[in-house]
Amino acid sequence: MMLSRETTFPPSIHRAKGLRSLLIYNSGDPSLGAALPDVIKQLTCIRSLNVSGSSIKEIPKEVGKLIHLRHLNLECCLELVSLPETMCDLCNLQSLDVRGCICLKELPRAIVKLINLRHLCIMGSGVAFMPKGIGRLTCLRTLDCFVVCGGGENESKAANLRELKNLDHIGGSLVIEKLRGGGIEDAAEAQLKNKKRLLCLELNFCKGVENRLGGIEDGILIEGLQPPSNLERLSIWGYGGIGLPYWMMALTRLQELRLFDCGNLEVLPPLGRLPNLESLQLRCLQVRRLDAGFLASLQELQLINCENLEPLGRLPNLESLTLKRVGVRRLDAGFVGIEEVENANNINEGEIASVTAFPKLKTLHFSLLEELEGWDGIERRVGEEDATTTSIFIMPQLRDLSIPDYVLAASLQDLRLIDCGNLEVLPPLGRLPNLESLVLYNLGVRRLDDEFVGIEEVENANINEGEIARVTAFPKLKTLYIEYLFKLEEWDGIERRVGEERLYRSFT
Repeated sequence: MMLSRETTFPPSIHRAKGLRSLLIYNSGDPSLGAALPDVIKQLTCIRSLNVSGSSIKEIPKEVGKLIHLRHLNLECCLELVSLPETMCDLCNLQSLDVRGCICLKELPRAIVKLINLRHLCIMGSGVAFMPKGIGRLTCLRTLDCFVVCGGGENESKAANLRELKNLDHIGGSLVIEKLRGGGIEDAAEAQLKNKKRLLCLELNFCKGVENRLGGIEDGILIEGLQPPSNLERLSIWGYGGIGLPYWMMALTRLQELRLFDCGNLEVLPPLGRLPNLESLQLRCLQVRRLDAGFLASLQELQLINCENLEPLGRLPNLESLTLKRVGVRRLDAGFVGIEEVENANNINEGEIASVTAFPKLKTLHFSLLEELEGWDGIERRVGEEDATTTSIFIMPQLRDLSIPDYVLAASLQDLRLIDCGNLEVLPPLGRLPNLESLVLYNLGVRRLDDEFVGIEEVENANINEGEIARVTAFPKLKTLYIEYLFKLEEWDGIERRVGEERLYRSFT
C-alpha cells in the first residue's frame, strides 16, 4: 500500500479482517502515526508489518494486540524515537528490524519476553546499549550489533558482554561496539569461540569510551574475544594494543582482514600463515613491513595512511592494489621485490619480459602519495598486461614517470594522471596499443610532442591535401581528456603533419 501526503488509509482496509501482510510505503505523510492505531485494532491477523522508511515518530501501544505478528520492519524510520513496552507482548515475534532508526536510543526493557525472537537488527540505529537480560533470547539467529554501555546513567539497565555467552546460535555478521566499556572478565565470558555459525566479526574500540589504561587493557580484552576458528572476515577498529591477539593465527579460514586506526601497531604477525587470506586492508597504522613474501593467496591489498611502509615484495596472486597516503618516494623494482627484470636485455621487440611480481594484478590505484618522486617502470612489473585501470592521483612530488619498452605490449585500457604538478615529461603513451581512455589533468607537463605520442616519423609524410596519414599512435584511443596543463608551452606533435582537425578526430 502506497500512501502519499494527499492520501490516507482507504476505508475498505478495515474490512480486510484476514489480512496477513501489510507493507506501507509512506512518503512523509504526518497523518500515518494517527491513523495506524485504528488500523492495528481492526487487522489483528497480521503476520508481517512493514512501515520501513516512514515518518512515524512512535509505534502505537496497540501493536501489542497483534498477537500473531511475526515480522516487524521499522528500518530507516528516521523520526522514530521510542518503542512501546507493549510490543514485548508479541510472543510470536520472530524478527525485529530497526536498522537506521537514528533517533531510537534504546530497545524496550521487556524485550527479553520475546523468547521466539530469531532476528534482531539494530545496525546504524541510535541504540546506545543492549537491554539487560538479552542473553535469555537463546533462539536468536541474527544479532548484527551488540553495543556495550560503558557506564553512565544507563548502566543499571544495560547488558554486559557476558550475556553473549548463551547466544550460541547467532551467525552471519556481528559487530561489537564501544568495547572499551566492557570488562576484561566479561569479554572472556562472552565465549565467542562457541558461536560456530559466526562468519564475520567486527571489534570496535574507537567509539564512545576513552582508553583508561592505554593499549595494555585493549590487548588483554581482545584476547578474551576469541572467535570461532571458521571465521571468514575480521575487522578491528581503534585498537590500542601493540600486538594482535594470539588467536588470530588460528583463523585458518580467514579470507578478509581489516585493521583500521590501530595506531600503536608496528609489527604484524606472519599473516602469510593464514592460507586462505585473500583481502588485507590496513588504515592509519604505523607498520613498516608486511609479511608479503608469504602472502601467497592475497588478492586484494589496501594501504591507506600507512606512512612508514617499506617495500612490499612479491604478491603472486594480487589482483587489486590500492595505495593512499603511503610514504613511499619511488615505485620501482625494489618496491615490488624485483632486483632485476628477468631476461630484460634479451627480449625481442613486442615480447614481454618474464617477471613474477604481481602477475595477476587487474586494478591499480594510487592516490595522495605526497612524497612520491619517481615511477620507474613499475607498470610492467606489477603485471599491467592484465590491468584495465591505472590511476595516479594527487602526487605533487612526482617528477619522473617512465614506461619501458616491454610495457608497450600490455593491455592497459584506462590511464589517468591527475594532480601531479611536478610531472614535466611524459613517456611515449601513444605506443600503448590497447589504450582506450587517457586523462591528463593538472600536470606540470611542458610539451606534448612526437615523443609523447611515440612517433619518430609519420608514415607517408608527403601526403596530398585531403588525405590522412597512416600513424600508429593511440591505435585504440576512444577518449582523450586534457585540462589544466598549467606549464604547457607547446603542443608540437603530429597535428602539424596531418592537420589538427584530423588529429582531433583520430583521438576521440
